[in-house]
Amino acid sequence: MALPADVADALITYRERLGIFRDHLQWHAQVTSTNDLALAAADGGAREGTVIAAEAQTAGRGRQGRPWSSPPGAGLYVSAVLRPHERAASLVTITAGVAIADGIRAATGLEVALKWPNDVYVGRRKLAGILAEAGTSRTGASHVILGFGINVMPAAYPPEVAARATSLEVELGRPVDRGLVLAACLAALAERYRQLTGEERDRVLSAWRAHAGPMLGRRVECTIGSRAVVGTAEGIDDHGALLVRHEREVIRVISGEVLWQ
Repeated sequence: MALPADVADALITYRERLGIFRDHLQWHAQVTSTNDLALAAADGGAREGTVIAAEAQTAGRGRQGRPWSSPPGAGLYVSAVLRPHERAASLVTITAGVAIADGIRAATGLEVALKWPNDVYVGRRKLAGILAEAGTSRTGASHVILGFGINVMPAAYPPEVAARATSLEVELGRPVDRGLVLAACLAALAERYRQLTGEERDRVLSAWRAHAGPMLGRRVECTIGSRAVVGTAEGIDDHGALLVRHEREVIRVISGEVLWQ
């Protein structure tokens, strides 16, 4: 379907800053998951920077296979096809978190915090989530599908989601231009991805640590294989692993379940 007017206008305003995302954005009324469509597009050889967005998802998902509630018109549900080199691939989620935080601040003035590995928070409530999924196309080319969902307006979420979710309009107390938020986030992602795949990954890591400041120092419970560890989140290392201080030991967490207290 054609781009909604608010989205089209914002993309024109940000056109010179959109980088690889400038010319290949598809908009759908409803999909199962934008990541599913982007994975299929990447498998078919879609160029890097292809973006797929939708008004609603019927089977949106987050980390660990959890569902992502995607009510019609209440949020931004977006996926992009990326083809990072091997050294950069492990930091795509970290990079996306920085970009979403940058974009939200640029479009609305709202300050948000990043929670490892893939969540954007305001205080104790979740505002946005990120899901990166790697794959290989039929031609043998590797790709990463970067999906993100941002709660823009209040919505009738399931009870277990409503208790811990928030939205841009709730936090700001005013209407929000979702097109502007999308364009600002894509522009920020283009720039942070350029830094990641170039020689400026330290700038991405430093920005993540700055955005994550409100979350660091909190107690976390991590499941690493069969081992449960309770400690204090201290930051990330240069490879994007969460650093957790447990007694006199600092543990690197690269995957698995992390519960923040």
